[in-house]
Amino acid sequence: MIFWEHLLRKLKDDQKVYVLTVIENFGSSPGRKGFKMLVSEDQFIYGSVGGGVMEFSLVDEARKLLLKDNPPNFIKKQIHKGNIKDGSGMICSGEQTVAFHGLNIDDVPVVVKILDSLKKGKKGTLNLTPIGFEFFDQSLPKQFDYQINSKEDWFFKKQLGFKETLFIVGGGHVGVAVSKLFVNLGFYVIVLDNRKNLNTLETNDFAHQKLVIDYHNIEEHIPQNYKGYIAIMTNKYTDDKLVVSKLINHSYPFIGVLGSKAKLKTMRKELIKEGFSSTALDKLYAPIGLSIKSETPEEIAVSIAAEIIQVKNEGVFN
Repeated sequence: MIFWEHLLRKLKDDQKVYVLTVIENFGSSPGRKGFKMLVSEDQFIYGSVGGGVMEFSLVDEARKLLLKDNPPNFIKKQIHKGNIKDGSGMICSGEQTVAFHGLNIDDVPVVVKILDSLKKGKKGTLNLTPIGFEFFDQSLPKQFDYQINSKEDWFFKKQLGFKETLFIVGGGHVGVAVSKLFVNLGFYVIVLDNRKNLNTLETNDFAHQKLVIDYHNIEEHIPQNYKGYIAIMTNKYTDDKLVVSKLINHSYPFIGVLGSKAKLKTMRKELIKEGFSSTALDKLYAPIGLSIKSETPEEIAVSIAAEIIQVKNEGVFN
């Protein structure tokens, strides 16, 4: 979202801007499909299309073209094999194709539409062509769709929207750190807590939604068909146990609980005594987070992010 906010700001300042987008990559190319970067008339840059000498060269080219009245749209292949035709100057092997789109104040409505969609947690499609930089409300069945027939005949479509949603149950200091990190990772973050006037919840400017609820009714706030991530980190053991008891028999594929091994072992024993099955409790990621001896809220957030990224990328329940 930050990328689009920067872009909107520059366009509203009536600056010409280039948006560079990687629309194809092969092999060990440092730039991957969907990587994007903006270069504005006032020399501001944000994002990346792969870094290194290649990126420096592309940015320099964009800055020179922005001096023109109507900067052209075009695509440029970069082959990472040294000093050859279409060579990027890099030697990491692989190749990538970068689309250049010159935008100006007339493109503000498109960027506003993108930001509005993202802020509402919706998904849409960015559609790039030799003559167009468009956004549609419909989502793609896959993350990317593209075809390059020639420099004059190509298209690239990318699904925009948050990768996943993370429900954080507990709005304390760790919840703030987890919110901040996961928003930067492209997740839609919802924080739930049962305490009114909680300072750390009220000042959490990272989460997209913050709700004060009754934990006895927590399952009413998380869709029954939800296939994402739930991280439980309330301020006391009894509330952790209550939330687990309300969620564990539903079909949520990832429920993690913050706490020591001793605390969570006790919780498991008590829940089994109350009639919950060990099979259901085996689904818990408890303690949540990879074991990296984390101590501060920020370090704990990193450990939680590492585990969720691992689960997501291994396709455990996708």
